[in-house]
Amino acid sequence: MSATPLGVTFGSLAVLGPAAATDIAASAQTMGYSSFWTVEANGTDAMSLLGAASQAAPALDLGTGIIPVQLRAPTLTAMTAATLQALSPNADVLLGIGVSAPGILRAHGIEATKRPIGLMREYVALLRECLSGESVTFEGDFYQVKRFRLGMRLGERRPKIIMAALNPQMLKLAGEIADGVLLNYLPASHVGASVAQVRKGGNATIYAYVHAAVGNLDERANSARRDLFNYAMADGYARMFKEAGFEAEVNELRQKQSEKDRDGAVAAISERMIQAIDFIGSETDVTEFVKSYIDAGVEHPILMPMPWGEDRRAVTDATMKAAIAAVK
Repeated sequence: MSATPLGVTFGSLAVLGPAAATDIAASAQTMGYSSFWTVEANGTDAMSLLGAASQAAPALDLGTGIIPVQLRAPTLTAMTAATLQALSPNADVLLGIGVSAPGILRAHGIEATKRPIGLMREYVALLRECLSGESVTFEGDFYQVKRFRLGMRLGERRPKIIMAALNPQMLKLAGEIADGVLLNYLPASHVGASVAQVRKGGNATIYAYVHAAVGNLDERANSARRDLFNYAMADGYARMFKEAGFEAEVNELRQKQSEKDRDGAVAAISERMIQAIDFIGSETDVTEFVKSYIDAGVEHPILMPMPWGEDRRAVTDATMKAAIAAVK
């Protein structure tokens, strides 16, 4: 393993199908990756997929990035994380949780909270108590639990709580109450400002998704534009994009969308924004792009390989090989 740990997420690879996860995990282990991650939204559930991956690549740490806290009670999250930890005693379970975007919540029939900071503070507090193995009685604004006790014993290695965060208040809270903070869809140039907010709260480890694809920019730019458009329409990401230097793009995109000009809205994503966040380039350029996040202060980068090309698996493999070179 390298001095700087590098992870890879299956979250961008759903198009390959769930069965590909074990193969990707095995390849990652062979290449020298340190961790394997996945998301949870409306496709695979995170824990089933990580359980399968752990059997194919037992040396890899296992991460969720993210589990939406509104979809799983803290008790259930504790149970599934503890199960995964018990089945993978030599791996760190990196339990990434976060407040989900309104679009995902609507798909599940759940209303977005008006108090995300309060919700996350309470969720993490209860989750830690549940993972302790002690009897838990909890009375909060969002959760009430009476005499819950985790029905398995964990050793010294226990799941670590990683909080997804974008904006100042959540970044500071993550530094205060979590073991790590997971950054996403931000350029390397904005990492320093985000880390500074985390450090106002504490010393949480800095994780970040690094979005990249080996390929030709002219041929794949529209794929990146569509991807960034979807996130720029979410208020939390839009605020972060503006703070990171892309206010003009976000304002134009939202204006065009309000005029029902979807093509114009997507076209508002500049090449500069693409190459700062959803990088497309040669293998050497991808290696340097990953390095830029490490140099900016990310302690555990996680490659999100964007499978943009005629042969999606070939693009994924090439991107994974290029990224691991950044930490060797």
